[in-house]
Amino acid sequence: MEIILKEYVKNLGEKNDVVNVRDGYARNFLFPRGLAQIATASSKKVVAENKKQAAHKETHILANASTIADELSKINLVVETLAGADGKLFGSITQLIIENKLKELGYEVDKKRITLPEIREVGNFVAILDLHKAVKAEVKIEVVAKEK
Repeated sequence: MEIILKEYVKNLGEKNDVVNVRDGYARNFLFPRGLAQIATASSKKVVAENKKQAAHKETHILANASTIADELSKINLVVETLAGADGKLFGSITQLIIENKLKELGYEVDKKRITLPEIREVGNFVAILDLHKAVKAEVKIEVVAKEK
């Protein structure tokens, strides 16, 4: 039986793939769980059009992420925070702080997409931003002690 997958199915295929499976597997496992639908001529056309639009959209998103990555690589974020005389911070620099600093500069990056080293002292660090599955940006962070 020829079916169209609605979601990723392990060892079978990705979403919108047209695959052949045994009738019982489709009727007893895939259809009841909402993982697939029967592949008719009209549904195949719809899937082909959706794939075409998704590919176009993906290239646009990738190009946009690349330009943002280039802009972010030139930025040096300065984070002021309380620190002791020896340069140790009272607390640490988190993804939320970096997200808010980027927001001040006009960049919307989710904190879940920011990878930071453990920052517990004054100095220079690098944060890695996962903008797209194929695009990562490095942002320089300078942590300085706040003047009292």
